[in-house]
Amino acid sequence: MKLVVVSAGLSVPSSTRLLADRLAAAVGRQTPVDVQVVELRDLAVEIAHNFTNGFPGKALAAAIDAVTGADGLIVVTPVFSASYSGLFKSFFDVLGVSDKDALAGTPVLIAATGGTARHSLVLEHALRPLFAYLRAVVVPTGVYAASEDWGAEGLDGRIERAAGELAGLMTGLSAARPVRNDLEVVPFAQQLAALSGPSGA
Repeated sequence: MKLVVVSAGLSVPSSTRLLADRLAAAVGRQTPVDVQVVELRDLAVEIAHNFTNGFPGKALAAAIDAVTGADGLIVVTPVFSASYSGLFKSFFDVLGVSDKDALAGTPVLIAATGGTARHSLVLEHALRPLFAYLRAVVVPTGVYAASEDWGAEGLDGRIERAAGELAGLMTGLSAARPVRNDLEVVPFAQQLAALSGPSGA
């Protein structure tokens, strides 16, 4: 299976890329995957040109193909002004313009990095709605890493939990669980007999 990691980190080294790599490694421990990383920093100029001329450059087109062909996505952005970065949003704007259903049904793990824990809600008020709009399937656990989280207890647990959820969606484990048939119709007389107990009681 193909796992594509989209990192919007700007610096080298980048805490955003570090979190992305740790998440990808955790998914790899759950299920065999081929990992491809898309560094948006390297695509910034082509993304800007795409907005003005309507055509993706060679590297941007390859990145779009990788993302749209993935069995699962990990997307990680630094937090700017209490939301995702402009570069991150621009990439997914370009992708949505090229094909509004490009991510429909694709499992996505959302993650973000920031200087303070006060921005942790960015996952719920910005990232989750963005990917819901793109009709992706976002795993329940998002991962936010503030500066103080690195090396602290708790981050590893969140990474493993989110990775397990993504791996489960990618491998279809949820489909393998027994499904209760809530639509089965039970005749009223049978339900009434079950309530009244054995006859003569």
